[in-house]
Amino acid sequence: MAVLQQIMALKGAVNGLMKKLLEAHLCEHLGSKNLTAKRRKEEVEQVIILLKSYLK
Repeated sequence: MAVLQQIMALKGAVNGLMKKLLEAHLCEHLGSKNLTAKRRKEEVEQVIILLKSYLK
């Protein structure tokens, strides 16, 4: 039981880290006014692919 609790705690920590990194990426990089519309679309598509893979 202790091992299962540790695994669940680790999963929660990793999910929290993923949320923070994704939020920072979206705000700082994709929110940049220096990106062209084409590059922004490409970046968004990459994030969507990553999320679909992560959320399986």
